[in-house]
Amino acid sequence: MQLEKICVFCGSSDSIDDAYLDAAWALGESVAKRGLKLVFGGGRTGLMGFLADAALAGGVQVIGILPRLFNTPALAHPNLTELRIVDDMHIRKAIMIEAADAFLALPGGFGTFEELFEVLTWAQIGLHRKPIGVLNVNGYFNLLIDLIEHARDEGFILEEHPDLLIIEDDVVRLLYRLTQYLPPEGLERWVDREEESG
Repeated sequence: MQLEKICVFCGSSDSIDDAYLDAAWALGESVAKRGLKLVFGGGRTGLMGFLADAALAGGVQVIGILPRLFNTPALAHPNLTELRIVDDMHIRKAIMIEAADAFLALPGGFGTFEELFEVLTWAQIGLHRKPIGVLNVNGYFNLLIDLIEHARDEGFILEEHPDLLIIEDDVVRLLYRLTQYLPPEGLERWVDREEESG
């Protein structure tokens, strides 16, 4: 699969371990080495800022999609190739999803989880066939992975649904696997169910 733009969801907190910031920087460098355009949330703090700064230092285009609520000097990244100010979080996500060829989540909080699960849900029901990955820095997503497997074991998602998510702890391997992604077979089963009798 040919990738041109990658959308990254990640945390904006500054009160985190340096290992997470280092991972964001490494991802930004790897995105730049591949000549990809970066689409992200437009912030300057936390992993967002490190990711964007590394990609910019590598000479690639970095496009931020920022809700008007966050368009302040303390939160908005000042040096992006392009910063689009939108009215709300819903519009932000829609633009990010439409603009990207693939999605990747770094560690983050509620916002990152919500963005990740929205693109997973859209893939689950066939609204897109784009690859989705997480960079599992320091085992950050281990409990989330366990939860997804638990949902499958309890029958809330189908057997193939966990395969929608590519999980790696190495940046280079993760980006490579995104380019090799093929959607799992059987996804249409979720939507094309026949009405049960009785």
